Amino acid sequence: MTRLHALLLLLTSLAGGFARAADDDAPAAKYEPREHYTKYEYRVAARDGKKLFTVVYMPKDAGQGGKTYPMLMTRTPYSCGPYGVDNFAVRRLAPSEAFLKAGYIFVCQDVRGRFMSEGTWRTMTPHLDVKRTPQDVDESSDTHDTVQWLLDHVAGNNGKVGLWGISYPGFYAIASVIDSHPAIKAASPQAPIADYYQRDDGYHGGALMLAHNYGFYTGYRPQQTPTVEPRKWHSFDYRDRDAYNYFLKLGNLDAIAASLAGPDGSQPAHNPYFDELVQHDSFDDYWRSRRLPEHLKNIRAAVLTVGGWYDAEDLAGPLSIYRAVEQQNPGVPNRLVMGPWVHGGWMRGIGQQLGAIGFDGKHSEWFQKQLLLPFFEQHLRGAADAKIAEATVFETGTNVWRRYDAWPPRQAKVQSFYLQAGGKLGSSAPTAADAADRYVSDTNRPVPFIAYTALGMPKDYMVGDQRFAATRPDVLVYETEPLEDDLTVAGPVGVELFVASTGTDADFVVKLIDVWPQDAGPEPAQPPRDKAVDVEPPTPAFGGYQQLVRGDPLRARFRHGFDKPEALVPGQVEKLQFELPDLNHSFRRGHRLMIQVQSSWFPLIDRNPQRFVRIRSAKPEDFQVATQTVYRSGAQASRVQLMVVDPARAELPPAK
Repeated sequence: MTRLHALLLLLTSLAGGFARAADDDAPAAKYEPREHYTKYEYRVAARDGKKLFTVVYMPKDAGQGGKTYPMLMTRTPYSCGPYGVDNFAVRRLAPSEAFLKAGYIFVCQDVRGRFMSEGTWRTMTPHLDVKRTPQDVDESSDTHDTVQWLLDHVAGNNGKVGLWGISYPGFYAIASVIDSHPAIKAASPQAPIADYYQRDDGYHGGALMLAHNYGFYTGYRPQQTPTVEPRKWHSFDYRDRDAYNYFLKLGNLDAIAASLAGPDGSQPAHNPYFDELVQHDSFDDYWRSRRLPEHLKNIRAAVLTVGGWYDAEDLAGPLSIYRAVEQQNPGVPNRLVMGPWVHGGWMRGIGQQLGAIGFDGKHSEWFQKQLLLPFFEQHLRGAADAKIAEATVFETGTNVWRRYDAWPPRQAKVQSFYLQAGGKLGSSAPTAADAADRYVSDTNRPVPFIAYTALGMPKDYMVGDQRFAATRPDVLVYETEPLEDDLTVAGPVGVELFVASTGTDADFVVKLIDVWPQDAGPEPAQPPRDKAVDVEPPTPAFGGYQQLVRGDPLRARFRHGFDKPEALVPGQVEKLQFELPDLNHSFRRGHRLMIQVQSSWFPLIDRNPQRFVRIRSAKPEDFQVATQTVYRSGAQASRVQLMVVDPARAELPPAK
């Protein structure tokens, strides 16, 4: 080889290397689903003859050379639109782009009575354990019929079906696997509603979740089906910027229900869904028929239930679903994931921050890649064991993921913290006779649930700074000394209050709070703007920050059962026993535990008149001032019970 030939060869090699380097540095081409999928629309007949509108996005090479794909289905009351085979929206059906690239047959169905599906929609369709005629239908039967139709008519499927959905679609996912079609191999109910009355969207402790439900039902109304999505979604005009004043001026729940017509009467006079919610204000047969957990039997599919510790709508649902599946279906793969997320935040955000509180990582992406996709790949495509722990839970406070073989962890031990004199909170019960604290609750001047002006239910209230409430005379405050070591709480929070009231009804709200040291730093980042907020939430200093960790009410008329409303006898001491929803939080060394007790939390929950009347139709004179007494000694020692765990002993070793 001449020296000239060698030089030319070297230059050619270098040029190729530079070209490859340039290609490596160039941004990856944008993935375009339309190039890989074809859209089809069908009307699937259920056993009672009603047609259920079903959209299918099929990989273009399905069936070619024997190539098959699993089906991943979502059933929703929120529309499978845009409608028309030329209008593409497959990204709405795939949990992430990784699912699109992996290749699935994506299926979406409008549930009966919504948008393009025939029939009548019902709040949390009651499950029928026994179906005697073709007219006996529920979500399990509708899904069974749909799956069989898809297997028979959609070519290129591998005979395996997965279900998933968030919120109401999460409810449909888990309701569909009861006595499920044998082709359904995996289901991931995410933020599912389990019991609308018991601590999910509707009621907490017998109190109506007012701000959330009102906001939801301004837009969610009965439809004449079939109907496509409107060309423009209209926002409800509150003609106000402050929900506190807005609801206070309206008065009782009857007036609030009537206001859903809008200030200009542009909507129907009433929303029957909201009316049903308000009318059934105790745990009656209406709600009993819609309680899902006891029906979760004969499940054959693997289940991965997902929730968020800061889900203000459906925090209780995922935990209830997980427990019911675990207890009633021995041997079925059943997994729980709880992360630092708001409602659906694992898909609709990065999971890095809520309000002023940061979580040190992009936890949504981690969940999607390391848990969700491997779960479906294993059960629908036969991929390797995803090695997902029984419970994969994020520990707030320390901002780390924990893996346990049960939830709550088996090693968790109950530790009591008693309300003590001088606003103290400690592990020993006071012994002084007749020790008690009192406050005056004015139901016409209720305690707000946030410190700033907003409409709706801002998501960050669940980590909000409670100093604004601690300074009110109608809020009792108890706190520990600074902790000498970290205290990790994993599980529900038990509450025992001994109370008396001068009224014949009352609410008692208990809040568990993490108090940051006065010298805490650095300053928190400015929280992102919430569209529901009129003004920017204030950015507090972390020194002395009173971070809400958990809170819930109990309406005292339900102290003997949510199906047995009973008046209080003025002055008579009553024991109130209830739970705050689960948490997994580490109170760090140097922090304090705080308990706040109050009798209103407005307008997060509706106002209790403090008189035993039908609340929805209470008259102005029914809303009364009452003195509330909380006892804290001897046999009447009020306390909270925390499930304390040592993560180093309870946690599983990392998955291999």
